[in-house]
Amino acid sequence: MKNAIITGGSSGIGLALANELVTHGYRVAILARRLEHLEREASRLRESGAEVVAIRCDVTVADDVKSGVQKVVEQWGPIDLAVANAGLGLPSPAVGFNLGKAEAMMRTNFFGMIYLFDAVVPMMIERRTGHFAGIASLAGLRGLPTSGIYSASKAAMQAFLEAVRVELVQFGVVVTIVNPGFVRTDMTAKNNFTMPFLMEADDAAARIVAGLDRGAATIEFPLGTSLMMRFARALPTALYDRMMRRHVRRETQSPSGA
Repeated sequence: MKNAIITGGSSGIGLALANELVTHGYRVAILARRLEHLEREASRLRESGAEVVAIRCDVTVADDVKSGVQKVVEQWGPIDLAVANAGLGLPSPAVGFNLGKAEAMMRTNFFGMIYLFDAVVPMMIERRTGHFAGIASLAGLRGLPTSGIYSASKAAMQAFLEAVRVELVQFGVVVTIVNPGFVRTDMTAKNNFTMPFLMEADDAAARIVAGLDRGAATIEFPLGTSLMMRFARALPTALYDRMMRRHVRRETQSPSGA
């Protein structure tokens, strides 16, 4: 039986991934700060016969992540799949820029992934096998006005994972970048705009696990949002800026704009 560990596993994509992975024969450790909620979800999964453990962990603290990983290894043995899923998305407009929010997003999204990488990948290299995945975002493909820090954190994840993927293949370690579009979660529930091609978390998890099973380098969905962002990435800078300025004007002219 394979062992998986998922950060941000108390809700959203992380919990949906746990639900999906246990049906594929994995033992799953879900890590998050909300231990009471984690325990409740872990108990529900165990009632169905799955092997699941809940571990309280703050991904912005390196020692917390390392301790959580060590608990899983001591209980089950080596980790076969590690998914850096914990994420934070907050508006970050340039006008009225909030440094605290910016730091929180980078610590959670990027450094949270790095801390998990540091805790699990050396063991995978030593064993010459393992799979590391980061849940980035299609938002990381191009800087999105009023969401610059979120885009930057996801772009940083993508760049890091792309680089280490090439380095680690010689050690039998697979690295996957996951770029979802809009998925119905607690985080997207706060959005006050229309989210195109909005997906359910269970559907997203099924697509992610299918991609992980085939060892995909990159998993992107839904197709509509992926095509939109890939098109935006290919646009000349002047044209992209002109299109985005219209969006920014609408945002700043609305009551909730800044």
